[in-house]
Amino acid sequence: MTDRRSVLADATGRLAEAGVPSPEYDAAELLAHVLGTSRAGLFAVETVPPDRLAELDALIDRRAGREPLQHLTGTAHFRHVTLAVGPGVFVPRPETELLAGWAIEEAGALDRPVVLDLGTGSGAIAAAVADEVPAAEVHALELDQRAHAWAQRNLAGTGVDLRLGDLATAFDDLVGRVDVIASNPPYIPLTAWESVAPEARDHDPELALWSGADGLDAIRALEARAAVLLRQGGWIGVEHADAQGETAPEVFTGSGRWSQVKDHRDLADRPRFLTARLAR
Repeated sequence: MTDRRSVLADATGRLAEAGVPSPEYDAAELLAHVLGTSRAGLFAVETVPPDRLAELDALIDRRAGREPLQHLTGTAHFRHVTLAVGPGVFVPRPETELLAGWAIEEAGALDRPVVLDLGTGSGAIAAAVADEVPAAEVHALELDQRAHAWAQRNLAGTGVDLRLGDLATAFDDLVGRVDVIASNPPYIPLTAWESVAPEARDHDPELALWSGADGLDAIRALEARAAVLLRQGGWIGVEHADAQGETAPEVFTGSGRWSQVKDHRDLADRPRFLTARLAR
């Protein structure tokens, strides 16, 4: 057996040397995972058994190779829900919790809101809305079949209506009935391949990342479809890249169909998502 502190120090050093952005956090998460406890629970651990040490060693090697942490643990935490994730589905990011929080606030102010999560991926936004706004009628859509399978797993028993399809044409049965749409669409320009972190570039589905030469193709499709699906006065929130704080809102202001178009910043004070209200 080996004492916990030295195990964590060694694991952290290996991850830092490999360029992993948060080596201390990831090392602790992986050790907690192999020991079947939480990060807080590690303080009660004095030594690590040899079989668990071998398991940790293998996971540290994989994380050093820039496999996503959540693929190694099999879970991702999003607001108050825990999601199963792995190869074939986009790993939800903490930044998207802000968009989900906005959707929850808007939906929570209504009696029986109809909410759509377009491009749901793992089902994160839909699951959060269903969890925090139990009166909501929640629908979710995913185009990628592998991601759809993960969403099925995560949304089972939540009451969310999950469908497989294209956000540009889906939900003909909800035209003019929707109160709130939230979407974290693909928004990375094809030209930005080199700048994308290996965890996303090499492991997230391509359909969840790339969106034309300027990264706005999916957002343009969202603007057009949302104008059909929302009731008059309904709201849409759309995540975008931090470099799109002006260009993404311009997709909505330029169409003439929206009022109260506003961009919102994340906790690092970077442009993160826009909101708009259907004016007609």
